[in-house]
Amino acid sequence: MQRSDQKESERSVDDILAGLNLDDDEPTPQKQSKRGGGRLSGVFSARAFLIALVLSIGGLLVGGAIPIVGFIGRFAGIAAAGFLMGLVGSKRRYVEVGLAGAIASGFAFVLSTLFSIFAIPLLAEYGLAIAGVGVVSGVLAGLVGHYFGRDLKDGLTRDL
Repeated sequence: MQRSDQKESERSVDDILAGLNLDDDEPTPQKQSKRGGGRLSGVFSARAFLIALVLSIGGLLVGGAIPIVGFIGRFAGIAAAGFLMGLVGSKRRYVEVGLAGAIASGFAFVLSTLFSIFAIPLLAEYGLAIAGVGVVSGVLAGLVGHYFGRDLKDGLTRDL
């Protein structure tokens, strides 16, 4: 004969194990709390951000290597990275692509200024403004590219 409190504890363990849904990949509240899924779990993905950052830096380097349009090519490379993320991705990743474009372009603006002859006085006086222009233009290039990539994907996958 079992004690009544032992039956209750066994049932609660069974209920917990049944609630985990170990066989499927759908998120449950228990799984989300273990993974740290909170309010922002659907808004920002660190994995997508890292992919977008690598693509943005790669696009910036490739676009900047074009001899005649080197400066404009940087933004075209960031836009191409956003375009690729929008074309290939299944979800909207505007936050990740915008942040990646901002970081890549902001650092590129500051680093390109470091290699100029008047770098120290120029950065001391206008460093924040230079980084700000880079950040804003990188965000815009990434977001525009991502928008057009998603738009093309939508047009290619839509039924006529």
